[in-house]
Amino acid sequence: MKKKLVALVVPLLISLGIAAGPVLADGRGGRPSTDRVFIDRDVDTFAVLPNGVMNPEGITANPANGDIYVSTFSAPFKLLRYNRHGKLLAQLDFAQPLLGLEFRNGKVYICNVGNFVGAPSKIQRVNANLTGLEDVAVMPSIGAPAPNFAVGNPDGSTDLITFGDVASVPNALVFDSKGTLYVSDSFQGAVFKIANVASCNVATCTVNTLSHNGLLATVGFPPFGANGLAFNTDESVLYVANTGDDRVLSMNPETGAVSTFSESLNGADGLVFDKRSGLLWVCTNQADEVVALNENGRVVAKLGEFRGIHKNGTPNGLLFPASPVIVGDDIYVTNLAIALTPAVGDEPEEDVTLWTVSRMELPH
Repeated sequence: MKKKLVALVVPLLISLGIAAGPVLADGRGGRPSTDRVFIDRDVDTFAVLPNGVMNPEGITANPANGDIYVSTFSAPFKLLRYNRHGKLLAQLDFAQPLLGLEFRNGKVYICNVGNFVGAPSKIQRVNANLTGLEDVAVMPSIGAPAPNFAVGNPDGSTDLITFGDVASVPNALVFDSKGTLYVSDSFQGAVFKIANVASCNVATCTVNTLSHNGLLATVGFPPFGANGLAFNTDESVLYVANTGDDRVLSMNPETGAVSTFSESLNGADGLVFDKRSGLLWVCTNQADEVVALNENGRVVAKLGEFRGIHKNGTPNGLLFPASPVIVGDDIYVTNLAIALTPAVGDEPEEDVTLWTVSRMELPH
């Protein structure tokens, strides 16, 4: 219905000489042409997780049939498989927290955070039907990055930040077109890469450190540094979210050189790049929004919001949106909805009893 309405309204606005705000592309699938922020707060619930299954975090999709895969960060740790209509088809149990997911060549790749429960952290993969789970690589322990000088203060001074987190926390995954897998590590402040990952296993895969940099760590809140990953269209830039620093970084995928791309994104978490529009979509988990950045790092669109808790205990809208995936004209987002402070009564996440995955229509 929304598409039909846009199709009718846009020609009318043009005929009246009024700018058509929702149209973000130039008609050729190129750069955004709007000079104002497009906002759409409509959020649909795609799926409600089974009773007792909490804190959905990672998400990916099978492009062949639209199946959606969701991982959970809290016990019981599960990988869930839904069809494109939101029906739960299968689930697989794990002994460790799960974070990022990525689908490639009929398999789901998984960030298994063993360090949180006293085990090695590793990358795993499983067939699309959730059978044949296997270890791909054990993630290395390289420690915290070197101290980092923050951006200069207004008085001309700088602050030296020393990092202490050394746990191995693989958080997000992304493939390049050559089949190399890139992995962010939120606590060690690093991005790793595994070449030709489809043809190797835990005995033969080599995990190389692409970047180990203070810009990839954080002393902020939520306390996760390097997080979501996404490539631009020609793979000349690897975007990296830093959640605690409210920032998206740009990285050279060959050299690992890193710089700031966009600031003040409250809890920048999961990323996905839409090649059709040229927009980078960012889950801002503390703002309860998903925002789009243009090629200059400017916010040009905002989707979703939090509107309270339904009587059945599900979030109304977005609540701590963590990870996105694009399927067709829609973007699917996990609502992690996890309380992070020790205080009681200060976070709406405390009132959630059923967790959800949301779906929103992309502007175009």
